Order: sequence, then C-alpha cells, then structure tokens
Amino acid sequence: MHAFPTALRQWRRTRRLSQLDLATEAEVSPRHLAFLETGRSRPSRGMVLRLAEVMGLPHGDQNGLLSAAGFAPQFPVLPLAAEEMAQVRAAMGWMIDRHAPYPALILDRLWRIVAMNPPAARLFGAVGFVEGASLLDALSDATVFSTLIENWIEVGHHTALRLRAESARAGGIDALDRAVAALMANPEIAAHQPRATGRAILPTVYRLGDRRLAMFSTYAQFGAAEEVALSDMKIELMFPADAEAEAEFARLAEG
Repeated sequence: MHAFPTALRQWRRTRRLSQLDLATEAEVSPRHLAFLETGRSRPSRGMVLRLAEVMGLPHGDQNGLLSAAGFAPQFPVLPLAAEEMAQVRAAMGWMIDRHAPYPALILDRLWRIVAMNPPAARLFGAVGFVEGASLLDALSDATVFSTLIENWIEVGHHTALRLRAESARAGGIDALDRAVAALMANPEIAAHQPRATGRAILPTVYRLGDRRLAMFSTYAQFGAAEEVALSDMKIELMFPADAEAEAEFARLAEG
C-alpha cells in the first residue's frame, strides 16, 4: 500500500491542492485524507475514483492510481484494430477523408501520427513524415520544421507553450517535457516575444516546393471516451489562412 499514499500526495501537489482543498472537493474529512496519504487508512475503490476525478486525472493515470491501491483498472486499453474500436475507426476515417482537399491527421497523446488523409501525406511527406512517425522526435532535429515551416520561430515558441501546458495538465509527460527542452534549446525560440498583431489566429506558413501555404488548425477530441488512448487522441483539421492557400488547395484537388 505504500505506492498509493505516495501517488496520492504527488498528484495532489501536482494539482496544487492542499489537503483541505482536496478533502473539501471530494467531500471527505481532512483527517481521513491525511490517513490515506500516510497509509494509516486503506481507500475503497470508489474513494480512489472520487479523488482521481476531483484531481482531473487522465484515464491512464486513474488506472495507475487504482493499481497503486491494489484495484483492477477502470478504463480499458484497446488496440485501434480491436473489434470494439470499429465505430471509432470509421468516425476517424469519415472526418479526415471528408476534410479533403485540406490536410487532416490524427495524433496520439505523444504526437505520433495515427492516420492522415492524402493532402496531409503530401504536405508532411515532404519532410519524411508517415503514419507512425512522431512529431516530437522530429523536434530534436533543428532542420526538420525550420525547413517545412517559414515562420518556425514564432510557431516553435507557440508549440513549446502548448506542449508545456499539455504536460502540466497530465501531471508531467517526459516525452513532452523533452520536446519543450529541445525547442527552447534554440535561442531564437527561447527569446521570442509574441507581438500584438490584431489577427484572430496564428497561421503556420508551410513551404511545399516553391509554394507557400498559410494554414491554421482546429483540434477535435472524442467525447465520453472510455478507452485510455482514445481519451487523449486529437484530430487535427487544417484550414487555409488566406486566399492564396485556399486557391492552391483547390488547384491540387482538381489535379
């Protein structure tokens, strides 16, 4: 039982909650919570899940907290090819296929490419990205994204902030933290100061041969996802950010 008290304390501190804060939100006495954190009391399965929910733990980490307390997992871990995931696969394919002629891709928790439509394959294939490739791994090579993205310093700084926030929400993800460190090792990205521009959104300006494509993205996630990996999966739908990019994608679609 030593694993549970330690895990509970670490998560509470990660979420910046006092014992009183967590006890109040979970509707338990501060004394009982203190006993749980010292190992003097053993939690029920329901108590573990209640504390995990109050602290906003991702499904995989809720399973981990249950395991630390000696209980079976709550949320299933299924391969995408499993029969139970057939409707999910169909929904994924429907979304990214119908997003053409614009690029769309599906990313897992660690920013690996799970699937992408043909326009995304053309765009990202220019720098060797295929299904299964990790966008995080590519951040360790300073030339990959600077070759693909014209305004990489600006986008790289924004990416570092996004990855840092994702890691913090999840209680710390080593792969994301390493990617942030790799980005900030670039002195231009580390020193970048965002300017007030009055624009509604930051475009990412891709280079595709001699073509310049300004794009922006929106991300969709699955509501009420029970499966561990699915709860963290993101569907990135990319859109043209100017008339030039819109015309170029229309031309590519006709060709």
